Amino acid sequence: SHGYLIPFVSLAVIWYKREEFFAAKKQVCQFGLVVIVMALMMHWMGAKMQQTRISLMSLILLIWGIPYYFFGWKVAKLLIFPCAYLIFCVPLNFLDALSGPLQRLATTMAHSMLVDMGIDCERVGTQLMSPYFQLNVEAPCSGLRSLLAMTALTAVYAYFTQRTFVKKWVLFLFSIPIAVAGNIGRIISIALVSITAGQQFGTGLHHDWSGYVLFTVSISLMVGFGKLLNVNYLELFKSWKKAYLNHS
Repeated sequence: SHGYLIPFVSLAVIWYKREEFFAAKKQVCQFGLVVIVMALMMHWMGAKMQQTRISLMSLILLIWGIPYYFFGWKVAKLLIFPCAYLIFCVPLNFLDALSGPLQRLATTMAHSMLVDMGIDCERVGTQLMSPYFQLNVEAPCSGLRSLLAMTALTAVYAYFTQRTFVKKWVLFLFSIPIAVAGNIGRIISIALVSITAGQQFGTGLHHDWSGYVLFTVSISLMVGFGKLLNVNYLELFKSWKKAYLNHS
């Protein structure tokens, strides 16, 4: 559902970097023509195989290859992220295969944590059974959708806030366990609310709105981890050492 916003985010990144685009040295690059031919061949192959995703990927490659040919590598380098970000608006249906494992992981972890809290609960497949509630972690509740949304959001945040290529990827990959943990927390919260306020409220109103709350918490964790990555620990250690010596 967030796919419609992705092109606007890519355009916003280009607008934000417009001064760098204007300042970049521009010249025709023949390798860009090779990229264009590769993109057109991918589209032909996708059409022959009736694989729409291949054609969509070729369109993204073509969008990157045309400026590469006319303006050169300096411009193409600046376009790598905004063009690659368009992948998030391609329906990657093969990721649906992750839904089952995510369901089982979320159910197993939620069951273990509920038992550790002293709550009488049994797990049957992807169902949590208790005298107080009966929850079925279905495919839409596997956390896959929130995982895709979280990675898309984190990609932009990491691109703008992290200084090095490695830190950008570390923060991006960190969004995956954050999203999974957020979904597990949501299941546990539904169980706890069902115990205290009744299953109708827990699996009704709380179920519908808890996702927004926990997604907000996940975003806060992502921002916090990003700030930790930007801390210069060497300078921090030196300042602590200097303060300790002055105090002594």
